[in-house]
Order: sequence, then C-alpha cells, then structure tokens
Amino acid sequence: MTQPLFGRMIPAMVTPFDENRELDLDRAAQLAKRLVDGGSDSLIINGTTGESPTVFYPQKMDLFRTVVEAVGGQVPIIANAGDNCTADTVDFVQDVAKLGVDGIMCVVPYYNKPPQEGMYQHFAAIAQAVDLPIILYNIPGRCVVNMTAETTLRLAHDFDNIVAIKEASGKFDQIEAIIKDAPAGFSVYSGDDSATYDIMKLGGVGVISTIGNVAPGRMKEITDLCAAGEWEAAAAANHRLMPLMEGLFETSNPILVKEALKLIGFPVGGVRLPLVDATPEQSERLASIMREVGVL
Repeated sequence: MTQPLFGRMIPAMVTPFDENRELDLDRAAQLAKRLVDGGSDSLIINGTTGESPTVFYPQKMDLFRTVVEAVGGQVPIIANAGDNCTADTVDFVQDVAKLGVDGIMCVVPYYNKPPQEGMYQHFAAIAQAVDLPIILYNIPGRCVVNMTAETTLRLAHDFDNIVAIKEASGKFDQIEAIIKDAPAGFSVYSGDDSATYDIMKLGGVGVISTIGNVAPGRMKEITDLCAAGEWEAAAAANHRLMPLMEGLFETSNPILVKEALKLIGFPVGGVRLPLVDATPEQSERLASIMREVGVL
C-alpha cells in the first residue's frame, strides 16, 4: 500500500486535566511526546477521546498550540475543530489554521440531524474556508445521523483538500463503497480499533485510535502488518490485543482509556462532567484485561 498523507496509526490523544479538571498543558506536551516516541504516525488533538464536548474554543486553541510547540514537525498534528454549527466551525477552523497544525478533522454535525445535502454544504463551506487537509468524521452513534457513501464520495471528488474520512459507522458495505470509488489519495480510516483489521482488509489505510494512547506500538504493529499484506500475522496480533480494544469501551469513552494510562503509570487526570471517573470495579476489570494482553 502507498503511504497515506497522515500515516496509518493515529492516536486520538486524550486531554490531560489537573486535580481541578483544568487543562494540564505540561502533561499534554509530555503525552504528545510519549505517543510520538511510541511510534504514532500523526496525532488527533481534542477528538471525542480528547473530550471535545467539554473543552471549549479558547481551551482548544491552548491545547492545539501546546501540542504543535511540543512535537510539531516530528509528526503531523491534526486539530479536531468541527462543530454542529457551520458558521462557527468555519470561523474556528480559520483561527486554528494559523496555529501551525497540519490538518483539520471535522465531525458530521450532531443533534441538528441534517439531511445529506446539509452535510455536503457544511463540509463544502469548511473546505472552501481553509487550505489545510481535512478529515471527515462519520460516527452515527454519537451524531444520530449517518453520512452516506454517496455524500462522502461527492465531497472527496469535489474538494482536493478533503483527503480522508474516519469511518465509525460500523456499516461495512458503506465503507467498502467509499474505498472502491474514492479518488486517488483519499484515505479511509477505521474509527474503531476493533474494526481496523477488517477495514484494512477492504482497502482502508489504518486507524484513528483510542487504544493508541495506551499501546501505540502494539496498534502500529497491526496496521503495519496489514499494510504489508501479512494478514495471518496481522490477524494474530489483532486477536492478542482485541480484549483490550473492546474492554476500553465497557463504559463511555474516554473514561477507561484515562484509567488505563493511570494504571500503566502515566496519569493524565480524570474526566470532566457529565462523564465520571472509572469505578474501582471497572478499574479492577480493566487491569485484569491489561495483564491478559501484556500491556500491564
């Protein structure tokens, strides 16, 4: 496979908080360096795993700026900057583009329940507002609506700077249709760690990953083996890590990935309300899974 613009294993980095649930920018810089040293190809900053719903615009800017200063130039830095208001998103991405990030990720507008034409016009407005490469993010489980293959392909063909999609729909026929008819250079990433092997077997390029915060080297091994066509070895590596891929989602993400980082000795603070920290029972089960897969 040709190497995609942003690589194959891209952690959606958690957002560290201090004991008062305020941004811990020093820890964010340390985590970014740790993930790069662990083999990450790029970093997504303040995605869902980074608690984007409870990190507001000025804090997002501080976070993006911190990560660019810490590891910019070493790997591409992709800012999650999408919102469910098109005008706000356009204004925000123009501000974010000035920080030196290498790309933008924007989610399908949530809660509004836009029709497909509304989704097309939303992303078209963003693509026309900035020159940076844009990753679309389709996650119906959180957005309520699904962006169809037809809409994704229309955007991919109409705008040169729409370069990829993070697909977390679970609709493999839809994902296969996007891969089959996408223009050259357009990348399809798995939005779920546990679907990465199957999506790459269809022709996807890699994953935007939650588990990559905890075990970046192990997840990179899987994507690299898939890219090399070593499917038997990839399947075995995938099988070994699958219990943790699934275990991290026993409750709402990123509760347990933050707990996992604490368990491996790299605490990043708790989560902001309305999320709540892991219970002792959840932590115990998670530790058991981490020992089982060899991460702890």
